[in-house]
Parts: sequence; structure tokens; C-alpha cells
Amino acid sequence: MAATASKPYGIIAEFLTPADAIHAAEMVRDAGFRKWDVYTPFPVHGMDQAMGLDNSKVGYIAFAGGLTGYFSGMLMIWWMNAVDYPIMIGGKPMFSPYGAFPPCYELTILLGAFGSLFGMLALNRLPRLHHPLLKHRRFALASHDRFFVVIETADPKYSETETRKLLTSAGSQRIELVEE
Repeated sequence: MAATASKPYGIIAEFLTPADAIHAAEMVRDAGFRKWDVYTPFPVHGMDQAMGLDNSKVGYIAFAGGLTGYFSGMLMIWWMNAVDYPIMIGGKPMFSPYGAFPPCYELTILLGAFGSLFGMLALNRLPRLHHPLLKHRRFALASHDRFFVVIETADPKYSETETRKLLTSAGSQRIELVEE
């Protein structure tokens, strides 16, 4: 039985300093690539701007979760007290937003937290049980002292020779093909 050939995932370029990685990220961004990423051992200030990334959408998802929690709590308490099972107690109103605020506040916190957690997981496409870079032996240095730029073969602008030229001109000393 013949072994099947591995499909290429992308090209990985190694850099020694954060400044080199930022410069490479700017060059890749300016070249118009869309499916690429930078891996660093620690957060690098200015990398988001160098990559051309927008603000995260997790805050919007958490806000939507919080609003849902608050208004569903108010609706639930109004329905239970004023419509479904009204009990007149001491001439008090059937529904008061002041009395309903504490449980609604708790639902705001709860659903906002769920929104941020599940929003982050969905936007990061997690859980991911396998990633091709984990098989690459030098990629383990991304958690120690090296900086990597990876351009995927799925990118519309990808061409192995042109991509290698771009990463070489960005200052990478080691460029390798990563297979799935």
C-alpha cells in the first residue's frame, strides 16, 4: 500500500526579534495576504496594527448577552408577577422594576460572561483538536524565544516562489514548507 503525499498547509518563516516580526507582518499585510498569522512567545506591542487587525468582536457578543440577560429577566418577572400568577399583597403593584432589578442584574452578569466565553471560543474556532503547525519541530520555539510568520496555502495570493521571496526580503533566515 503506497503512502499518500501530504498536502501543504503553508510556509513558515522564523524571525529572531519582535522588531523583525513586526516588519515582516507589515510586509505581508501590505502584500495583500488574508490567511496568515504571527506566533510569538509573548505579546508584542503594535503587532495588531502591523497585521491590520480590527478590534475584537467578543465585547459586542458579551454586551448582547448582557442585554439579553437583563431584558429576559425583566420579562420573566413581569410575566410571573403581573400576568401568569398575580397576587395582590398589601396594595403593592403587580410589577415593579425596582424589585426586579437584583435578579435581572445577576442574569446580565451571567449571560454576559457566557457571551464572552462562548464568543471567544467561536471566534477562535476552538476547540481545535489538531493543527498542522504542531507537527513542525521548530514551531515549539514559538513558546520560547522565536517569532514565526505563517502564510497558508489557502490564501488566494499564495504562490510558493513569490511568498518565499517576500519572506526572505522581510529578513527571515529560515523558511520552510509546513505539511498537513
